[in-house]
Amino acid sequence: MRVVFMGTPDFAATVLQRLASAHEVVAVISQPDRAKNRKGEFIFTPAKERAIACEIPVFQYERVRNHVEELRAFDADIFVTAAYGQILSQEIIDIPRYGIVNVHASLLPKYRGSSPIQSAILNGDKVTGVTIMQTELGMDSGDILSAEQVEIGNLNTLELTEKLAEVGAELLIKTLELIESGKILPKKQDESLVSGCKKLSKEAAQIDWSKSASEVCAVIRAFNPNPIAYTSLNGERIKIYEAVECAGEGDFGAIIKADKGGFIVACGKNAIKINQIQAPGKRVMTAAEFLNGNKLTVGEYFGK
Repeated sequence: MRVVFMGTPDFAATVLQRLASAHEVVAVISQPDRAKNRKGEFIFTPAKERAIACEIPVFQYERVRNHVEELRAFDADIFVTAAYGQILSQEIIDIPRYGIVNVHASLLPKYRGSSPIQSAILNGDKVTGVTIMQTELGMDSGDILSAEQVEIGNLNTLELTEKLAEVGAELLIKTLELIESGKILPKKQDESLVSGCKKLSKEAAQIDWSKSASEVCAVIRAFNPNPIAYTSLNGERIKIYEAVECAGEGDFGAIIKADKGGFIVACGKNAIKINQIQAPGKRVMTAAEFLNGNKLTVGEYFGK
């Protein structure tokens, strides 16, 4: 099929790579480049980079709804969206022969919205998944065309995003085959099971040591790779990249063990062993490396 692909971050780039190997992607629509490097130069979005590598024309619209005629001119059979980042008008939805399908990183109707991967980790879910849905005007409310479950385990957001993107890409190809052959069986979402998720603020990445160790670990995993969970130590902001739950008791935030092997911090319930940490202006270090240059003693507190 002739496909117009619409997506922006790494998740979208992975889906695009697989899609381009199976169908004729005539154009890629990505959000405008916004991030800059240290030289002040704009950094291409991941989807744009992948499109260029695949020699596919790229278009970046500030407001896609103002470019209906350009989208219609691509004469596509179907549009595919994956973490695109803009709401599509009904006029755009009506353009392609088979409408628009979206690759969404949750098992709909759970986690409709912009942070399904982080939300699943934060809420302690054991499983999540990918849904291919038919796009309509509502927020992720269209018919389910296919879905596949994925175990979360101890994956952080970066790792889970990569896994879901790979699963979603393969599921998309299978779904497009069913659509083209007329064998697809759309399923209405159960509105009684709907839950939403909004874009998470950077402030949400601050560690609350009064929470249980499992909840603290969830925050650390959910905000890796961005913006990274943080706390304070001796008046400085400290970022924590990786930690595991372990046995231990003490005032929440208190260091209850510190030796050559690392350090353990008490939480509201149980404790965590910190594996990777970063001080201001320093590189990411193992806990043992951090202790080589920073004296920590039992009884000191994180978060105060």
